[in-house]
Amino acid sequence: MTEPMTIGQLAAAAGVNVETIRYYHRRGLLAPPDRPAGHIGRYAPGALTRLRFIRRSQSLGFSLDDVQALLSLDDGQHCTAARAIGEHKLADVRQRIRTLQALEAALQQLVTQCATAKRKISCPLIEALMRAGAPLTR
Repeated sequence: MTEPMTIGQLAAAAGVNVETIRYYHRRGLLAPPDRPAGHIGRYAPGALTRLRFIRRSQSLGFSLDDVQALLSLDDGQHCTAARAIGEHKLADVRQRIRTLQALEAALQQLVTQCATAKRKISCPLIEALMRAGAPLTR
């Protein structure tokens, strides 16, 4: 759509709720629409591009503060700063992956213990979860 859009049209085109757009206005991520006197506000076509950028960035795990920082660097002159934000996010994602892999290994061990338990009164998985503060592996 290359014509100016109402907030409802913009929301539908971006696949978001109207209240999400209003929230982005309040956060300073999206400029309010042009509103000629006595007329309904209309967003320029660039608003859809910006809204899609915000949503894509969030889907990659960037916070709205990160998105705001990236948007402020969108002049072609700040690639190094944008890269630094991306590198920080990448390091965060890698740390979360390591944490999830450790969790996966612990859960796999507990599930295996459950499968091989010889009809004990206590289930190894439940027993491990009952021990507050103790590591999940034996």
